[in-house]
Amino acid sequence: MTISRLAAPGFLLVSLALSACATGPESAPQLPSTTSAPGTWHMVAIGDHGYDLRYLEAEDYTPPRTSEQFVAEARADWLKDKRPPAEFTAGPQAIHRPSGSVVAASGLMPVANAMDSWCQAHPCQFGVLLGDNIYPDGATLGADGKNDADRFRHNFADPYGRFGRFAGEFRFYTTLGNHDWHTSREAAMAQVDYLARTKPFYMDGLIYRVSPPETRGEVEIFVIDTQTLLAGRTFMEDELADDGSEMPSVKMESPEPWEKPMTAQEADQAGWLAAALKSSRARWKIVIGHHPLWASSGGKYRQSEALRAAILPVLCEHADLYLAGHEHTLEAFADDCTTALPGSAVRPLPAIVSGAGGKQRPLNTNFMRQQLVRNPGLKQLHVQGMVWGAAHLTLAPETATITFITTPNDGGGKAVASGTYSFARRTR
Repeated sequence: MTISRLAAPGFLLVSLALSACATGPESAPQLPSTTSAPGTWHMVAIGDHGYDLRYLEAEDYTPPRTSEQFVAEARADWLKDKRPPAEFTAGPQAIHRPSGSVVAASGLMPVANAMDSWCQAHPCQFGVLLGDNIYPDGATLGADGKNDADRFRHNFADPYGRFGRFAGEFRFYTTLGNHDWHTSREAAMAQVDYLARTKPFYMDGLIYRVSPPETRGEVEIFVIDTQTLLAGRTFMEDELADDGSEMPSVKMESPEPWEKPMTAQEADQAGWLAAALKSSRARWKIVIGHHPLWASSGGKYRQSEALRAAILPVLCEHADLYLAGHEHTLEAFADDCTTALPGSAVRPLPAIVSGAGGKQRPLNTNFMRQQLVRNPGLKQLHVQGMVWGAAHLTLAPETATITFITTPNDGGGKAVASGTYSFARRTR
């Protein structure tokens, strides 16, 4: 493993050199033109984008913080989370104008502008939004004194409504995240309704399958709601030792009542997913959900364990890719599936995290090392923390290529390719 701090402040890149098909910033290949090859499809994957300073929680700016106080609080949180002190960075700051407080800057518009710029230079035929589309509490039906119509415009139409011009049937196929569920089930479904009737966005309920029209049936996307899935399972909260290793916890995760499964489909998403994937005739079968199978920040690993127990065998047997957000990082893993399917000879499952669309989160390099030791079948290909960004995928007949795109902390929206990786198609 190599760990290097790059020139940009607040940026940590961790990668493993695994094969010739993985390239970092220094050796990125020539990027494709905007003309798509026959049988090749292109998409963007953006997660956790909906952090807008107009909708902060009062605790984020009350009492007002100076820059020095903001940094001191960030450092205290860093140490509390058992991250190596020498790697500390506070991240970009902004002024919350109503209060005058220093707060964490938003990457909502910088990432949207960077991806817009990227899609002007590279084919983009459809996209996915990976949840936590609206911070801090999703739609509220006015419970916070603010209008959801404004909230939808600020978090969807303003940053991403323009992407419809990149293809005649461009859509953002969307899932909800945990923050989207915070207020109530009725409020969560208000967001679903808005996305279902507002182009270029798309939802067909919480759990659905869809083939982007541009792909003529060659690509199918399977959307699960991991918040309700996890709310129906029992598991403990996270606890880390000082060295980043996992510790037993005495506190159980406790979802809100409205987050728990309310339908047979919500209660058996693994069964629905297995049946849907088996019946698909698409060349590329892509599953999206909010929570990741694997991640490197160390603060949500019990959720990932519970998710793997629920759906990893299905994914390993029937899917080509799993895309998620939740962690505000950019990551690529390859799971060899030997734990999920003992004795199998399937190709490794790519598990992608693209959750840096609005917020930044640090890595926990101590936890990362422990995770790789505990899971010898897991390969860590690309990990970036304390960065804004998203991902672009090219789906050729037999190979998927993912390029991670970051944008600088200055908020200018420049698109920077930070790593490109290729994976063979798994399903037949």
